[in-house]
Amino acid sequence: MPIKVNPNRMELLKLKKRTVVAKRGHKLLRDKLDELMRQFLDAVRKGRSLREQVEEKLAQAHGLFAIARSEVLIEVIEEALFSPHARVTVEVSTRNLMGVIVPEMELRQEGTFDCYSLSTTPATLDGALRTFNEVLPLMIELAEVEKTVELLAVEIEKTRRRVNALEYVLIPQLEETITFVTMKLDEMERSYHTQLMVIKEMVSESAV
Repeated sequence: MPIKVNPNRMELLKLKKRTVVAKRGHKLLRDKLDELMRQFLDAVRKGRSLREQVEEKLAQAHGLFAIARSEVLIEVIEEALFSPHARVTVEVSTRNLMGVIVPEMELRQEGTFDCYSLSTTPATLDGALRTFNEVLPLMIELAEVEKTVELLAVEIEKTRRRVNALEYVLIPQLEETITFVTMKLDEMERSYHTQLMVIKEMVSESAV
C-alpha cells in the first residue's frame, strides 16, 4: 500500500532519498545481524563445552566428597572445613559487543583451601576440595557466557524485527509510492501537453 503524499516532484525527490537511506540502513542492519548470529553461535558452543566440563567436575567432586564422608566421622569433615583460609571475590565489569553491553567476570582468590590437618582427614577430601577449586573458575566463566548468550539473543530478535520491517514493509511501501507518484506525474504531464496542443490549435484557428 503506497504512502499518502502529494504527487509532485519535490515529494518524489524526498521519497527517492528516503529509499536510498532505508536500503543503506537495511544493509547495515543485515550485516550487524549476521555478525550477531556469528557471535551468538560461538558463545553457545563455548557455553555448551563449559557446561559439560562443569557438570563432569562437579560430579567428580561430589563423588569424592561422598567417599570422604564414608571414610571418617562427619564431625571430622565439619571440623576440617570449619575455618576456611581461602577468600574468593568476583569482579564484574562490562564490554561492548556489537552494540550489546555484556558482562566480564574476573575471579580473584586469596589463600588456599587445604587449611586443615592432613593427618586426620582422608585423601579423598583433598581430591574433592581440589576439584571444587578447579571448577569454580569454570562456573564463573559459564555464568558470563550464558548471560552473554541471553543478551545477544534479545538483540538478535530486535535487529531481526528492524530488518524485516525495512525489507518487507518500509522499502516496498516507498518503492510503491515512487511508482505511484511517477505515474501521476507522467499522467499530469501528458494532460498538460494535451491541453497545450488544444490551446495551440485554438490559437491557430482563430488566427485564420
